[in-house]
Amino acid sequence: MPNPENIIPPKKGEPSRNPKGRGKGVLNRKTILRRWTELYTKAANNITGKVEDLSVEDQIVLAQIKKAMDGDTSAYKEIMDGLYDKIPNSIDLNANVQSTNLTKEEFLDNLNKFKE
Repeated sequence: MPNPENIIPPKKGEPSRNPKGRGKGVLNRKTILRRWTELYTKAANNITGKVEDLSVEDQIVLAQIKKAMDGDTSAYKEIMDGLYDKIPNSIDLNANVQSTNLTKEEFLDNLNKFKE
């Protein structure tokens, strides 16, 4: 359990709890990943079989597609989620519901019209 003193924000005028912060020039993970995935190398395209100049990112995507083509359902799901947005795990049944205050007779009349 964390020490409660560490989770209380500093009071007005109190110096920061991490005065030095991140060092100047230190890169975050996203910047490092972007740098490495943008590198190009000659590699075989897993789908066409041809040797091409491919970025590391292209090679990763092609490997994922190849896994999906070989029957890996989790690889297929990741590709579909990336292409068509992830399918939600739940549905809000109350979304855009309009309340109608029908009497029982009005409801049955509408139901009979629907059946015709």
